[in-house]
Amino acid sequence: MSDDLRDLYQDLILDHGKSPRNFRVIEGANHEALGHNPLCGDKINLYASIDDAGVIRDVSFQGTGCAISVASASMMTEMLKGKTLQEAEKLFEYLHASCTGKNADEAGLDEDAVDRIKALSGVRDYPVRVKCATLAWHTLQAALKDKKNVSTE
Repeated sequence: MSDDLRDLYQDLILDHGKSPRNFRVIEGANHEALGHNPLCGDKINLYASIDDAGVIRDVSFQGTGCAISVASASMMTEMLKGKTLQEAEKLFEYLHASCTGKNADEAGLDEDAVDRIKALSGVRDYPVRVKCATLAWHTLQAALKDKKNVSTE
């Protein structure tokens, strides 16, 4: 990865970390969960409104955490609005594989989502930070399965 691209990705993470998007409670959300990373203390409350057709109409979060954790949650909420549950699952799989250094299949994913996930995938070089980048995504998985809590431990 070029230095310019690495700088661009770092700027994207810092921007979302300092000014998170969709940082709010969704009144009447039909799915929610609390995610916790006990290693560093990150906590994410995730809220989602999903219609009967399985489309994510709205998704948001609140909580505290490091810049990577907050940025990942912020970018995730932007990526998932309007996506089906199947598309969300495919994005989760791509993010998880990218962040853990496994082969990630980006076939069928929109280019913007792939670029955002690539910005987060640098954590694979810092294993303790993988949990920061994936916390919001694991919390979404818990919310969709109607589990109220999830931990990265």
